[in-house]
Amino acid sequence: MVRNETPARLRLWSALVVLATVALLAATSLVMARVRNQIRIIGREAAPQAATAADLYFALSDMDAQVTRLLLTGGSDALAGTRVDAQQSYQERSRQVDADLQRSLTTAAGDAERAVALDLLDGLAVYRQRVGQTVTAADASGQAEAGRLAPDALGYYTQATNVLHLRLLPAAERLRDAATSRLDQAFADKRATEATGYTLAVLLGGGLLALLTFLQMWLARRFRRTWNPALAAATALSLVLVGASMIVLAAQAGRMAAARDDYLNPYLSLSRLRAVGYDAAADTSRYLVSGNLAYYRDNFTSKADCLAAADPVARYRCGPGLGELAGSEALRRWQAYRRDHEKAVALAGDGRSEDAVRVVTGIRRGDAAFDFAYFDAAAGAVTDVRKQSFDRALSGAERTLRGWTVIPVVVLAVVVLLVPLGVRRRLAEYR
Repeated sequence: MVRNETPARLRLWSALVVLATVALLAATSLVMARVRNQIRIIGREAAPQAATAADLYFALSDMDAQVTRLLLTGGSDALAGTRVDAQQSYQERSRQVDADLQRSLTTAAGDAERAVALDLLDGLAVYRQRVGQTVTAADASGQAEAGRLAPDALGYYTQATNVLHLRLLPAAERLRDAATSRLDQAFADKRATEATGYTLAVLLGGGLLALLTFLQMWLARRFRRTWNPALAAATALSLVLVGASMIVLAAQAGRMAAARDDYLNPYLSLSRLRAVGYDAAADTSRYLVSGNLAYYRDNFTSKADCLAAADPVARYRCGPGLGELAGSEALRRWQAYRRDHEKAVALAGDGRSEDAVRVVTGIRRGDAAFDFAYFDAAAGAVTDVRKQSFDRALSGAERTLRGWTVIPVVVLAVVVLLVPLGVRRRLAEYR
């Protein structure tokens, strides 16, 4: 039982102040270290995984678009340049798909995601086999007319594009959704840590300041001293640390919220829209090589509506459109491509298949290939800016927290030293 004597009470209150200081030190350092680690997880793991999954979906869509463009040229000598460009683009996207899949396997969060990635690898092998069979059958047919496939080549091609749309893209979408969910969870965990940090700062910091204030008031009454420089300095340091830690937490939270809402989410959404755009452009070519199959025309219309978000139904189904994510210029360029698509469809409907192919593969202004490249350049530029802005915001949040696992240790260690210094002379009076 503590005796009700002045030295004993002074030692008790001093010990309580030191314990509160140590508790605040531990809480502040641990919270700051955890938030910094969570930012690292977001920036080095969760966000790159989501970006890889989005890039995989995009690369698969364009890979099939390049196959369709290759088949569209047939054996036409006039389209030899387009055929070579399509082959090179297909090979480039194929390597991109392989790299994304390898990263997905390496960073898979669990057995379920790894199984999806392995299924994608298996499906990709089937897809490439069907593409090879399509090209072999088309070459064997000796058909030089652009925009038409021999029946056996068309059969293999239909199997290939079915593998893509019914197996590969849905699997890539599952990986993308899993990565996005993991990213959302990482942000939610960080917000929970921040809330804990605010609570501990208010409770422990407020408790320490209350104890320091009470100790000074008690000393003033007991010893008739109105000023204790050491304890006043300890109080000021504690107040500054508590306030600064809350400001730092709020600052990095604001930076990370902006990084997510203004840059990362639009970047991921725009990557998805670009993939939809490539798949829609491939539908134009698929329509021609399939002999004007209405299924591909309707597919194009559905995807084009998604890109434009032209009505509430399309926006509800697909989310924000090009105008919101990439700006009016990208939307205007997409609309120019859509007019090219409608022109090609009309020509094919009139039996002018070769003219339709020239519209789709032409590289002059007003031709589909030119206008699509023009659109993709606009969308790609905005996509790159979003990604770079996210990286800068992430670095800014990391810089905001720099040193904050050490600063509380230094400041509160000084507070711990100031407390006995402040009461030492008062205790000496009882010796």
